[in-house]
Amino acid sequence: MAIKISSLIVSKQIPKWVAFISSFSSISCATHISNSSETDQNSLNSSDFEVKIRFLKNKLNTENLIQVLDSTKDLNSSIKIFKWASNQKRFYHTADTYFWVIFNLGMVGNLKDMEFFCNEMIKEKCPHVEEVFASLIDSFAKNHRLDEALKVLEIMNLGKIKPSIRLCNILLRILMEEKRDLHSILFAYKEIVKAGIVPNVETLNYLIEILCENDKMESALDQYRRMNKKGCCPNSRTFEILVCSLCKKNRVDESLMVLREMFELGCNLDLNFYNTVIPLLCKASKPEEGIRLYRMMSESDLLLNLFAYGDLVRCLCENLLLNDAIKILEEMLGSGLTPMVDVYVDIVSGLCKSSKFNDAANFLEDNVVSEISPHNALLEGYCDAGQFHEAICYLEKMVKGNVANTLSWSILIRGLCKEQKIRKAFEILTRMLVSSYIPDPTIYSALIFGNCKESKYEDALELFHQACVRDWVLDSSDYAELIECLCRFERIREATEVLYYMSSKGCSISSSSFDLVIEGMCLIEKLDEAIRLYCLAYHLGISINPVTHNTILLRLYESRRTKDVLVVFSRMVMEGCLFNEETYCVLLDTMCMEKRTTDCAQLLDQMVGYGIVPSSETLDRVLSFMACHFQLNVVTHTLIKLASKRGTFSLAMYNMLIHGLMKEGHKQDACKLLDHMLDNGWVPDAVTHSLLIGSVEGEETHGLPEAVKRSIVQDKVSSILVEGFEET
Repeated sequence: MAIKISSLIVSKQIPKWVAFISSFSSISCATHISNSSETDQNSLNSSDFEVKIRFLKNKLNTENLIQVLDSTKDLNSSIKIFKWASNQKRFYHTADTYFWVIFNLGMVGNLKDMEFFCNEMIKEKCPHVEEVFASLIDSFAKNHRLDEALKVLEIMNLGKIKPSIRLCNILLRILMEEKRDLHSILFAYKEIVKAGIVPNVETLNYLIEILCENDKMESALDQYRRMNKKGCCPNSRTFEILVCSLCKKNRVDESLMVLREMFELGCNLDLNFYNTVIPLLCKASKPEEGIRLYRMMSESDLLLNLFAYGDLVRCLCENLLLNDAIKILEEMLGSGLTPMVDVYVDIVSGLCKSSKFNDAANFLEDNVVSEISPHNALLEGYCDAGQFHEAICYLEKMVKGNVANTLSWSILIRGLCKEQKIRKAFEILTRMLVSSYIPDPTIYSALIFGNCKESKYEDALELFHQACVRDWVLDSSDYAELIECLCRFERIREATEVLYYMSSKGCSISSSSFDLVIEGMCLIEKLDEAIRLYCLAYHLGISINPVTHNTILLRLYESRRTKDVLVVFSRMVMEGCLFNEETYCVLLDTMCMEKRTTDCAQLLDQMVGYGIVPSSETLDRVLSFMACHFQLNVVTHTLIKLASKRGTFSLAMYNMLIHGLMKEGHKQDACKLLDHMLDNGWVPDAVTHSLLIGSVEGEETHGLPEAVKRSIVQDKVSSILVEGFEET
């Protein structure tokens, strides 16, 4: 008999099921409920309880019981009544009462008790148990209680009760819509398989989709390849999922392979497939596949949405397949669709790229295009091709036809400025004013750009000030052009003014603009202003050039502003800047001045590790500093590396290093350096000799380098010679 338990959620009315007596054990049920709810026995008002019990004593049946349960406000009190009914002779719970208690427990997240009643219903072989479970899964899913729905599915499996594939697909669909994790959906799919239910194409599509969304493309493709073995044939949705996922992951070639398989299969595709896949293929610049799908769609008497049409036309125009683009436009118009204006712009731009200016003009005229932007596209095409006479004539035609705006004049003026035809640009500006068009920021931007191109920075600056008075925001690239021009003529303060104005208006500022102004400030020794600009760039998240970093560091170091050097250094590290030799030398000297031995050692190690050798002057200062603080042993590994390169250390430096390492108690390292020193043909001075001889007398020479062992004899001879000279 058909049942409709899911309607309970809305109407709270229980449909009358066929009465069926079962061997339900009231005692076991009552015992379980009493354990879980005995602490709440006082929650129901005793008088209210008596009234309800009195009503049920004479009229206890499924419909009346559920009516009473529904009218009881809290669940624990309802279960107390449910328990009372369980203990009544000649009363047996039905599918309706089980549904009521399981559903309500699930809606408050009481999985433990919910599971108990599900198992009791199976054990007592309650009639219509399959329909109850189906309605529970459906109801929980629609009420967004997905954990409860999955639990019911699991219990069904354990109880050898098969849900329908339709119900399983509903659950999978809602899991997908609710954006549940991969684990939840795989759990549901495994339960379907465990139940021996044969999945259909809808089931497998959900599985493939969740695998794609979780970056498991290989597993998704494997499921797709095995669909035939499961008795399924991929459909439009299958191919939509796979092609879209592969395109989004930049695996376009693989998506085309899947498309070819789809073509061979002759799959019937729905409109959603076309609206979704065609734009993605166009974005990947695959016009051939896009047009093929479009032809298939047309044969099915389907129409793309306007956005998909726009993407397809743009792709065809970008690939200069203009005849196809125009044909699609004609088919759109023939179908009664009104194309977006961008479609006309793309076709005109494509014709201009192909130098088909007459065709573009005829196209606009034939289609009676009244929007301004397609005409501006043709005007811009003339300017880009340097055909200014044609551009001027066409602009006159646009003005007469009332399809021109201020931007139209701006396009022509900017085009002239790019070609350094500033005089002609001002002539056009005069004609614009005569034609009653009022200049706007785009006009000022174009004129500033043109003046900068001709190095007329004063005129450009005057236009900038006029724009500031009007509180206008100009094109960011033109601001950058102005800054570059001002810096070229050493007008650094004015360039700084432009930069601050851009910042106050939230304009996009290029790192090169900051580089130019900061370096300019350093050159005119305005370090405080350079630092302020540097901090502004940092605040705006703009990374300046390593050369600019080096310029600031050098100027700060020369001014003995070591604290500021350290601040800049820390920001360079945060931004991952690469240091050159000059940077390292400045930083090493700064660390010495600040008496930071650890940082000094790390920088020296890093510098040599990158294959950069410090200048002899810097090396002498750094190593003398480390020796004074008895920290030469910290950079021993680096010293040995440097010593292996001939000419790095002078004789005096070798003596200082060996002397310093001996003082620090690192005799073995001192001997290694002595080896390199002797290989260069140099002999330690008398002081270093005395230290080495004193350290070896009375000690075993075992373990010392051969060169050191040989040098002991030489040391003694040299000492005698030195003493002889001294006596002389």
